[in-house]
Amino acid sequence: MGLRGRKSIASRFMKYVQSLVEVIGHADRAGPLQDYCTGLAAASGRKSVEPMAAITAPERTAAQHQSLLHFVGQGAWSDDVVLAKVREMVLPEIERHGAIKAWIIDDTSFPKKGEHSVGVAHQYCGQLGKQANCQVAVSLSLANDAASLPVAYRLYLPKAWAEDDERRRKVGVPKEVGFKTKPEIALEQIRWAREMGLPGDMVLFDAGYGHDSKLRAGISELGKFYVAGIQPQTLVSKPRMLRGRASKKRRDDAATAISAKTLALQLPAKAWQTIEWREGTNETLSSRFARVRVHVGANDELKKSAKEWLLIEWPESEDEPSKYWLSTLPQNIPFCDFVDAAKLRWRIERDYQELKQEVGLGHFEGRGWRGFHHHATLCIATYGSLVSERETIPPSGSRSARRFPQLTVPDGYRPRGSSIAA
Repeated sequence: MGLRGRKSIASRFMKYVQSLVEVIGHADRAGPLQDYCTGLAAASGRKSVEPMAAITAPERTAAQHQSLLHFVGQGAWSDDVVLAKVREMVLPEIERHGAIKAWIIDDTSFPKKGEHSVGVAHQYCGQLGKQANCQVAVSLSLANDAASLPVAYRLYLPKAWAEDDERRRKVGVPKEVGFKTKPEIALEQIRWAREMGLPGDMVLFDAGYGHDSKLRAGISELGKFYVAGIQPQTLVSKPRMLRGRASKKRRDDAATAISAKTLALQLPAKAWQTIEWREGTNETLSSRFARVRVHVGANDELKKSAKEWLLIEWPESEDEPSKYWLSTLPQNIPFCDFVDAAKLRWRIERDYQELKQEVGLGHFEGRGWRGFHHHATLCIATYGSLVSERETIPPSGSRSARRFPQLTVPDGYRPRGSSIAA
């Protein structure tokens, strides 16, 4: 992309940010908002406040550092209002490439040292793939095949934090925020999205959430379909049809629940089909799948549960099935559409990688509740501007070409605490 094209994109970016200025409140927040978003979009390397201050105001770095710190850490502006404006501007651009197909529940983790940053605890860290000291945020994103956009984002507050008044006070956790499990936060976000009338009828989530029967039931009660990843040990029962005296078929109420894996291994060879699906506009993948209608739960729960789909993936190169999903999608859904729906979660995984690596979602270094969420809101806003550019859908499809002029810290800049003399 030539210099002229980059200038044009930079001009549209500033127009986009100006629309956010209109909803952020006081006029004195306009400059810090523009500078913070510019730093997130155009800076190279780590996108914490200090290097962004040096990049956006090299002649007055110390004053800019304090201005940005106050804006993101203490500013009394509303995350909800800013995110609403982002949705208003970005969703129409995403929908130019197709209707919203799904709401995707996910969480993202941020490894941390120490114990003073809000919500930090020794818990499962998806980024590291193991138990570690980290923060975890739960999000709801709207997605189609072209892009996704987070529309709700909240830090998970472990119970030890929620019940510690002193720690809460130090980091500014609002009084109304109590302990909720991650699935409870997710269901709250889904309920909010439904009340807001956001587009989409299907909710996707992985096995970390799919194991929660209350979440699945809550989504059904809200009138939404789901495709939920589950663990292979999840108990299910395939309805068996027996002939009674009057030659009428009936369900065997004495059916015994077995694990999804056991059921998969019992399926005949003819149950498995090779299905292709697409990730984005270029890549076509394929694998073997089977699907069967099941009741879910232990033996005493089978009579109460409605039938739903069990989808199983068993790649030919593997010795046993690799993935399992439960779904309330319609019984007559074509097999290929079913697989497409289950596989759409790839969108959020790729786009969250972009949010972290290109926009700096995980680079916040403050400790407070407000700052954590303000930084995430501004990252989502900046990411939304990238999504709005037709050439950047999907943004991760072209990492080799930056959309904004690259900015670097000025010569002679030394971070606080550096042992190098200024």
